[in-house]
Amino acid sequence: MKKYIYALVGVCVSLALPSWMAAQSQSQSPESGRSYMDHAEIGVYADYFRFAPSGNSTTNFVGTGARLAFNMNPNVALEGEMNYDFARNFTSTYRTGTGAGATTSFATTSVRPLTGLFGPKFQIGTSSPFRVFATGKIGFINFSTNYSGAVSGSTFSNAVAGVGNPGTHLAFYPGGGFEGFFGPIGIRAEIGDEIYLNSGTYNNMRVAVGPTIRF
Repeated sequence: MKKYIYALVGVCVSLALPSWMAAQSQSQSPESGRSYMDHAEIGVYADYFRFAPSGNSTTNFVGTGARLAFNMNPNVALEGEMNYDFARNFTSTYRTGTGAGATTSFATTSVRPLTGLFGPKFQIGTSSPFRVFATGKIGFINFSTNYSGAVSGSTFSNAVAGVGNPGTHLAFYPGGGFEGFFGPIGIRAEIGDEIYLNSGTYNNMRVAVGPTIRF
């Protein structure tokens, strides 16, 4: 009886071996499956930046940006990004006297932040259409001013030209999020803490959502 079992096992292995070798060859090919879409990634996004320079005031900026990443391996990428935020409402809360209730006022700020960041992105799930990631980046944040109330190419270029002036500060960004893909096209969402140094450390929440393409 045993020899028939051994023979049956041998036949099964002989039949399965060619298919297994073909699958191994395909999985090792750099152009197989999704691997050909895991060399780099480019995307644009809308961002929400909760600027909180002090405990009594916050400014809720919104803007747009772009990013580019190159994969060092399936789980590590180097990524650079830049975004520009538009003028937004400035909220200030204060008390007029002892026992008085809090008063909140709103105004439009002329400040427009420009942020540039670069660093590694650590990701898992690269072989599936869904992945999660964490990132830690370093760069700058520049606060430019514009009183026109309109956004144009010149306002952005003036902000870029102003990088390095006294309104530019060292920035750090730890964050994380997820990506979902349908083929090469996907959507990416992330949240993090944009920290900048200016005679102290300031923490500011940042949320970014937008389409991304991998290739």
